[in-house]
Amino acid sequence: EVQLVESGGGLVQPGGSLRLSCAASGFTFSRYAMSWVRQAPGKGLEWVSQISTSSNTRYADSVKGRFTVSRDNAKNTVYLQMSSLKPEDTAVYYCNAVVTRNQYWGQGTQVTVSS
Repeated sequence: EVQLVESGGGLVQPGGSLRLSCAASGFTFSRYAMSWVRQAPGKGLEWVSQISTSSNTRYADSVKGRFTVSRDNAKNTVYLQMSSLKPEDTAVYYCNAVVTRNQYWGQGTQVTVSS
């Protein structure tokens, strides 16, 4: 059974940093790209970042230069390092994987950026 479990969210002041983690299980982690997607209050899903199996990375324009995605295949974990956080980064952040054409999501972790 594929499982994705996010952690690391919380309340942070504008300009601060957080690191999110997503622990994966139930599939061969190293063989699949991983993505981060977020949903702000009252808004739809917004793709944030993706890391390929060879650790090539892509970012939404809204987070480019501030967020860094990485993966540790030995730990079956993908990370999202978030810096220079802004109030508009407030959202539930989800880890996402497409495994054998099926899409899987974690339960999400809340990030709130506020003074």
